[in-house]
Amino acid sequence: MTATVAADKVVRARRVPVSRGYRFELVKLVSQWRIRLLVLACWIAPALFAAGVSQQSTLPSDTLFGRWMHATGWAGPLVMLGFAGTYALPLLASVVAGDVFAAEDRLGTWRHLLVAVRSPRRIFVAKSLASLTVILLLVAGLAVSSAVGGLVSVGNQPLVGLDGHLLAPSDAAVRVLLAWVAALAPTLALAAIGLLGSVALGRSPMGLLLPPLVALAMSVAQMLPLPVAVRLALPGYAFIAWNGLFTDPTQLGPLLIGITVSLVWALLATALAYLLFLRRDFTNLAYDGSGRRAITVGLLPPAALTALTVAVVAVATPSTGSGIKQDKVQRSVATAFAHLYRMQTEQLHRPAVTEAQLRASAACTKSDGQAAQEGAGNDWRCVVTWHLPGVPVAGTAIYQLDITSDGRFVADGDGPKEVNGYFLVRTSTGDAPNPLWQFDGNVELLDTH
Repeated sequence: MTATVAADKVVRARRVPVSRGYRFELVKLVSQWRIRLLVLACWIAPALFAAGVSQQSTLPSDTLFGRWMHATGWAGPLVMLGFAGTYALPLLASVVAGDVFAAEDRLGTWRHLLVAVRSPRRIFVAKSLASLTVILLLVAGLAVSSAVGGLVSVGNQPLVGLDGHLLAPSDAAVRVLLAWVAALAPTLALAAIGLLGSVALGRSPMGLLLPPLVALAMSVAQMLPLPVAVRLALPGYAFIAWNGLFTDPTQLGPLLIGITVSLVWALLATALAYLLFLRRDFTNLAYDGSGRRAITVGLLPPAALTALTVAVVAVATPSTGSGIKQDKVQRSVATAFAHLYRMQTEQLHRPAVTEAQLRASAACTKSDGQAAQEGAGNDWRCVVTWHLPGVPVAGTAIYQLDITSDGRFVADGDGPKEVNGYFLVRTSTGDAPNPLWQFDGNVELLDTH
């Protein structure tokens, strides 16, 4: 008995510490050519993109903040964030986390690794931490590179927020940083799903495909006319909820809910992957996934979590339906117009005016009043009215609105031409983009008033 205990102590003493296993797994990851290419691409390509757009006459105006890429360098990282949340970040999570365990199955190296480390738990922690480190490095590259490229090519100028108010360069920098930090939460959720797929599906390529497929499903769900509670209960909502950081006051409610849901998903998927990894039979050289267990453990708990989060969000938030209501649309359009009208006034060197003096208001209808006055669609029409000091007649302008299911809208000016009819306005320093021609806005889905 004493000899057995002594032998067990010797075995435990020889186990490789997590720190050494982490360094070993990190070296294995960064030694792969595809990971090195991803690191180079993430740290170089965004800067080249921002610099290239600054030299073009056309802008990606269909992308959030794309129409301001000639005006400020802080628009570049936000355009990149919008692209990354849909395409790049799910791909990065797939390539890094979705293959970290499956690679050992393909190479047949589990027995060698277990003999060296002597602890499946340490192996799982080391591989997970190494994957997390590489993903954070890639995300940091996207953020830093796009910001540097934008600032070098365009400059450190104020940024126009989603309600038309100007953000000072220092304020814009802080909010851009917070937006990228917020996007880490859904990225971690996708990475954890990749870990789960890599563990549960063995050498099958489905482990690699799982994060992009989940991200695609969540993107499609966000485009559907789902209730607010369902929309906020999906981890992918945090990829778009950062929009609320660029309004005044900031729309923190949806963002905090999205981050919380994403982190809960990350914890659940990681825990499931950990349990499956500890239960697998490493003596079976023909192991090819956990089969039925992968379905019951990999699908049922996330489905139950989704149902639970939908119920919690529905009870915690008073919003029902789509969350896009007529009064919210009118308030958002009027606020953005008032801010941007002041910007146009400054461009044209007209007498300064305040929002209180303008008393801007908007009357918006959907489908010419023939349908329910709520919900997404490109059939919204708004008539904006404002007042100028000393002018007895109120001014009016017409906008056609295209509102997406997540609350973002594009207001397209439809006259009068001297206000919003032209893309450019003539200033004393040359032609400049007309801020009232087209502008982006955001309708907060939660009821806060």
